[in-house]
Amino acid sequence: MLKKAIFAGGCFWCMVKPFDTQPGIEKVISGYTGGTVPNPTYEQVASHMTGHTEAVEITYDPAVISYAQLVEIYWQQTDPTDAMGQFQDRGDSYRPVIYVNDEHERAIAEASKQELATSGRFDKPIVTQIESAQPFYPAEAEHQDFYKKQPWRYDIEEQGGRERFIKTHWQN
Repeated sequence: MLKKAIFAGGCFWCMVKPFDTQPGIEKVISGYTGGTVPNPTYEQVASHMTGHTEAVEITYDPAVISYAQLVEIYWQQTDPTDAMGQFQDRGDSYRPVIYVNDEHERAIAEASKQELATSGRFDKPIVTQIESAQPFYPAEAEHQDFYKKQPWRYDIEEQGGRERFIKTHWQN
C-alpha cells in the first residue's frame, strides 16, 4: 500500500529530483501546503499573503523505501539552520518544514532532528519545523517535473547556493 509524505525545503523545483530518482518513489508533486486559501495559485503564494509553503508531496512504497529514509534524504537537501528560507529563496513560503501524517512519523522526524542537532555537523541550531500535515494543493502544470522540462533553469536554481551547501555539509 502506497503512502504519502510532505516536505518543504525552499523552492519546490529543487526538492523534486532528489526524491524522484530514488527506488520506491512512485511520484513527486510540487505544490503548496499550510496556508489559509484553498487551491492557491503560484502568484498568491508568492505574495506571502496566504500562509502557504512551497512543498513536495511524495507518493512512495514503504516496502521499498521507509519514511525514515525519506527524512534522511530531506535533511540532505536543505539548510536546517535557516528558518526563513533556503539559500537564495527567502520568506515564509520557503521555510523548511517536515509535515507529518501521524504520531509515528512525528516520532521518526523528531528523533532524526535530535540526532542531527547533536551530531556536530552544524554550528547553529536546527530550526526546521515539524508540523502536522495540512491539505496539499498541487502547483500549476508548469511547476511539475521542472528539472526535466527546464534543466537549464533548474541548474541556475541549484547553483544559487544549494549545491555548494550540500557538497560542503553533506558530501564530506
